[in-house]
Amino acid sequence: MVRVIGVDEFGGPEKLKAFDIPAQPVGSGQVRVDVAAAAVSPTDTIHRSGGRAELLQQDPPPYVPGMDIAGVISEVGEGVDHLAIGDAVMGIVAPTASHGGYSSSIVLPARSVARAPQGSSAVEACTLPMNGLTAQYALDLLDLPQGATLAVTGAAGAFGGYMVQLGVHRGLRVIADSSAADEDLVCSLGAHEVIRRGDDIADRIRALVPDGVDGLADGSIQNELLLPAVRDDGGFATVRGFQGPSERGITLHQVWVREYKTELEKLDELRALTESGGVTLRVAATFPADQASEAHRVLEAGGTRGRCVITF
Repeated sequence: MVRVIGVDEFGGPEKLKAFDIPAQPVGSGQVRVDVAAAAVSPTDTIHRSGGRAELLQQDPPPYVPGMDIAGVISEVGEGVDHLAIGDAVMGIVAPTASHGGYSSSIVLPARSVARAPQGSSAVEACTLPMNGLTAQYALDLLDLPQGATLAVTGAAGAFGGYMVQLGVHRGLRVIADSSAADEDLVCSLGAHEVIRRGDDIADRIRALVPDGVDGLADGSIQNELLLPAVRDDGGFATVRGFQGPSERGITLHQVWVREYKTELEKLDELRALTESGGVTLRVAATFPADQASEAHRVLEAGGTRGRCVITF
């Protein structure tokens, strides 16, 4: 049996509790990971509260959140040659019903799992896959050439922080927003220019780039407030399904990380960048699995910098 943390009734953090479910067999092209740590993200709170209820109702509970895990390989399926039993790994999970990252053990496609960065703990490593791959996908969709200008909102958050660092790595001029309290943090991530957060953020960006930025990644979900900051025919990466209407030929890129859930090479690139210091892993707090409810409360209260992590 596998111990998971999930819900059989949607609602607040208090609805999270432990369940024992049958272990899934390992098939060809799959691996089993004994999970040591699972990161907590805003997507998990949506999952828990019922934001995906219509998609989940075809399956019986429990409904288990969690898109990031790290742990140790305990079983390897046929055809897997890049991982071995005992490897310390990290992986991305596409949750469905009882298959979510808040699990003591989980079976995943081998291409969803890469070795963890050397020198990182499982707690640190589990903060990388989902948000790191989301940032990779956003940058790939924007497809900006070296020297182009990228604006990032929510730069102190997990997705925004990775956008800043990966944008810098790709040779982009990165303009990032920040509160006064987070300015040192955002600067430390490598942003070339830092501007204050606020409803007039588009004006602040245009003050630096009068013609508008080439691309923008909206980690703060400000949607239409940010469109004026983008140049004509520029790109806008949205992580919460903003549909527009767009304007001035701006392309709205829908960034759904599930499209990259088996992009092993991208995940391994994140590992290498972490080992070289190009990407920083940030942990806000850790909670034992039986205190997952508290992890959700802390996240929903706002102000965390880095990820809350559940440990098994």
